Amino acid sequence: MVTELLLLSALGLMLSLFLGLLRVLRGPGAADRMLAIQLIGTAGVGILLLLNVLLNQPALLDVALLLALLAAVTAAAFTGQQETRHD
Repeated sequence: MVTELLLLSALGLMLSLFLGLLRVLRGPGAADRMLAIQLIGTAGVGILLLLNVLLNQPALLDVALLLALLAAVTAAAFTGQQETRHD
């Protein structure tokens, strides 16, 4: 029962990842694309954490933490770039 619930959650996250990819490709502006990229990163972290539980692979936890860190750095870099463009 728990395994099926985790797989269903992973499927929902994959759907979210796909919708985020569509927004990146069709987004009207740079900010919309950046938010979609953040959504993709968050969904990726969630999928990796679910796989960590399902497959009992501790290395996936490390990869998920690294992906979360990279997503935060990307958001900070994008914000800094947008601020310098408006100056």
